[in-house]
Amino acid sequence: MKEIIIGIDPGYGRIGYGVIIKDSVKGWLPRAYGCIETPVNGVFVERIAELHSQLVHLIKKYKPTRMAVEDLFFFKNVKTAIKVGQARGVILLTAVENNLPVDEFTPLQVKQAITGYGRAEKGQMQKMVAAILGLPGKIKSDDAADALAVALCAGQSLWKKKLLK
Repeated sequence: MKEIIIGIDPGYGRIGYGVIIKDSVKGWLPRAYGCIETPVNGVFVERIAELHSQLVHLIKKYKPTRMAVEDLFFFKNVKTAIKVGQARGVILLTAVENNLPVDEFTPLQVKQAITGYGRAEKGQMQKMVAAILGLPGKIKSDDAADALAVALCAGQSLWKKKLLK
């Protein structure tokens, strides 16, 4: 069975997603990436319902075998953190509803896995993600780049688990 991972950078206004697929020769390859965006002036409940709907659509379209989600790390604004946490709950529930195993990683873990340095700058991360996936240039969306990085972190984690078996 081919391994396909959908990585998610949680939010409720802009949610990054990245789908990667394992190629036995070339390693991890990008299949799709982008952002789910909800209306800025929309009612919060409707926004997370839209997030759920769009995520279900992506799962049906790309048929991932697992989901990787960035864990909440630090927010200066408590109100924003709560809303992102609620959206993250919807994301995790969507994975469970679709029988996807879920891997969760902090931003520090993702940076460490991708660059070897847990405090790497966003630009360094984007360059490394693009290089690993063989993309021609910088990924325009920070959210999509973060989602691809989370997916790659899950891919590395799977590889390590298989080595230890």
